[in-house]
Amino acid sequence: MTSALGRLRALAVPLVLALMFLGSGQSAFAFDAEMVSGLLSEEASDKADAIEKIVASGDPTTLGLLAALRDGTLRVTPDKKLFIKERGVLKDAISGADLEAEPDESEKVTINNRLRSQVDSAIAGLRIFSKDAKERLVAAKAIEPSIDTLPMLSKALAAETDAKVREVLRLAEASAKLQSPDVAQQLAAIESLAASTDPKVRTQLQALTSPPSGTETPEAAKVRTAAVEAVAAIERRLAMYDIVGRLFTGVSLGSILLLVALGLAITYGLLGVINMAHGEMLMIGAYATYLTQQVFRSHFPDHIDWYLVCAVPVSFAIAAAIGMLLERTVIRWLYGRPLETLLATWGISLFLIQLVRQVFGAQNVEVANPSWMSGGIELTNLVLPYNRIVIIGFSAAVLLLVWLMLTRTRLGLFIRGVTQNRTMASCVGVPTGKVDLMAFGLGSGIGGLAGCALSQIGNVGPDLGQSYIIDSFMVVVLGGVGQLLGTVYAALGLGVVAKFLEPFIGAVPTKILILVLIIAFIQKRPQGLFALKGRSVES
Repeated sequence: MTSALGRLRALAVPLVLALMFLGSGQSAFAFDAEMVSGLLSEEASDKADAIEKIVASGDPTTLGLLAALRDGTLRVTPDKKLFIKERGVLKDAISGADLEAEPDESEKVTINNRLRSQVDSAIAGLRIFSKDAKERLVAAKAIEPSIDTLPMLSKALAAETDAKVREVLRLAEASAKLQSPDVAQQLAAIESLAASTDPKVRTQLQALTSPPSGTETPEAAKVRTAAVEAVAAIERRLAMYDIVGRLFTGVSLGSILLLVALGLAITYGLLGVINMAHGEMLMIGAYATYLTQQVFRSHFPDHIDWYLVCAVPVSFAIAAAIGMLLERTVIRWLYGRPLETLLATWGISLFLIQLVRQVFGAQNVEVANPSWMSGGIELTNLVLPYNRIVIIGFSAAVLLLVWLMLTRTRLGLFIRGVTQNRTMASCVGVPTGKVDLMAFGLGSGIGGLAGCALSQIGNVGPDLGQSYIIDSFMVVVLGGVGQLLGTVYAALGLGVVAKFLEPFIGAVPTKILILVLIIAFIQKRPQGLFALKGRSVES
């Protein structure tokens, strides 16, 4: 008897709400102190009745009162007056007026879990008919689908005009119909839910796929068969979105590796320098982005969203300048001695890391995304973040500019000439020393651009470059030393392969497996994916 009464009470709330908001639009009852007096009772049934009356009043202030009741901020004085105390703000629970001082004595109005569930449903029921589409969407997601809430869901769905809210309500209505004893309604609900890509819907339908322990009626068999087919359809759709998601993250990782390795491919291919300090060019570019952000915050706060646009040339220029300084002071004396360049640049990397620690501290610094890079594109259960999309586009733009520079400019002609035959290029008047300087600066500057991009998706700290230096060398070696196209294929290939393997064997085993495969590949094809043309062949 008690459970039946509870079901009728829960059903009454949404029915009254639906009639109230879809009818004349006027409040059904006046909201007053007498109506909420039941909340002061010790009996749970009296509180439940009071909650129903509060919701049925249709008064806008009921939302605040119900939220306070749910959150435990509703209090009562000895003379039975209710007020809300939240974050130091005092308000009258009935009128919503501000109170100047807190009463001397008061105690919290408490409810049990069953009443709290009723309050949540009531709040969602009130908000589902709000004029604000965002508030209706939140309310629609909060409603627990059941036979009791089915009338309200159907009414709200019939009146809804927003596409996103309609979809949520449609799925909620179908989920509620699954609990109906009517087989026709269950089958219709299963057919509707079969088009979903929500894992929760799949779990809900899977509960209907288990065969009964005893004799199965023809109607139950139809429901179970329909549920099995619907689950299979949802799983196929989820698998497709999973593949798309992994492909996107793989391309995203590959674009980052491409940016990191692009500069290294130029310096290593042209100069033969094993530059272990290339990772620190990334770090310098990331900190240059951080400094640009701080300048905008201090001097141009109204234009903070444009800091990243300015940080791109700044990070390139600073990293390129430091790279050229290193080439003139250290690297130029070590050409033709790979082991010495490796040790020297490794020492330089340690020096730069310690220098940044002394200047900025050992802790990571915050680099925030501009507002236009926040959020993402939602494809049902798949989200494509804007910052990753921007980085992919940025990598493509940098690659295009580097290609144009190498194939359409005088400097690019000199770089290609020196790469293929340094002696002959020098004999025809190419200033090889200047070309070395400019190429090293270009490679370092591209590393700075990679650091600028990395600052938008990860932490910026002194050890930032150490996480990518090994991966970038793997990309360069796999693609072919000095080969731009090979670097592109290797970066994107490694990124996609890594993201498809990680869910099965883990991140660390994936890196080990990729390294082993690259070593095996280089044993068979030392020149990498593309044949090397340069002085390494001549020697």
